[in-house]
Amino acid sequence: QVQVVESGGGLVQPGGSLRLSCAASGTIFSIYAMGWYRQAPGKQRELVAVETNGGSTNYKDSVEGRFTISRDNAKNTVYLQMNNLKPEDTAVYYCNAMTYGLDYWGKGTLVTVSS
Repeated sequence: QVQVVESGGGLVQPGGSLRLSCAASGTIFSIYAMGWYRQAPGKQRELVAVETNGGSTNYKDSVEGRFTISRDNAKNTVYLQMNNLKPEDTAVYYCNAMTYGLDYWGKGTLVTVSS
């Protein structure tokens, strides 16, 4: 099994930046990609960014150019650098570790963008 734990959320003003971290542990050799999802109040969970073991990345259109996903394989950690944050980025952000069996989710970290 894989465990993932997110950190780094908080309150930030519009235009500000935050960096989320997600540490993976357990059977990490089974992971082929890691990603970030978010869920705003009253909305469905949506993909924000994903990076495969090969380094391929994919972003939600509305965050392209503002958010950057990266991985530190030595630390088994994935990051989401979020710049130029907007109120519509407010959501609970979840880390997802994808394996060929199951997907594993963290408990989420709240990001609030407000003045």
